[in-house]
Amino acid sequence: MVAFVGLLIGIILGIVWNVDIPIKFSPYISVAIFACLDSVFGALRGSISHNFRADIFVSGFFGNSALAVAMVYLGDKLGIPIYLAAVIVFGGRIFDNFAIIRRLLIDKTKSHS
Repeated sequence: MVAFVGLLIGIILGIVWNVDIPIKFSPYISVAIFACLDSVFGALRGSISHNFRADIFVSGFFGNSALAVAMVYLGDKLGIPIYLAAVIVFGGRIFDNFAIIRRLLIDKTKSHS
């Protein structure tokens, strides 16, 4: 639940503040956002399945973001668009976590009926 509230606060702050990001930083920001969303969906999944750990969430949130940004930087230096691979991987994990969350919620609602 904490992850969901944090996500909502982040979305509201993003809508209220109009921050212009230079085009050259857009791959970094996009990969960092995907890494953070991956952690948030993982935390939501962990919360629903009653095995959420805040230390794992925080370390994954910042660790995934830092690793993803480092990969984008390395790709920029090598002239290879590595950020696309990171977006695909994180996007796949987000959809996997969403599918598991959906199944867990459906199972919970069926067991309470």
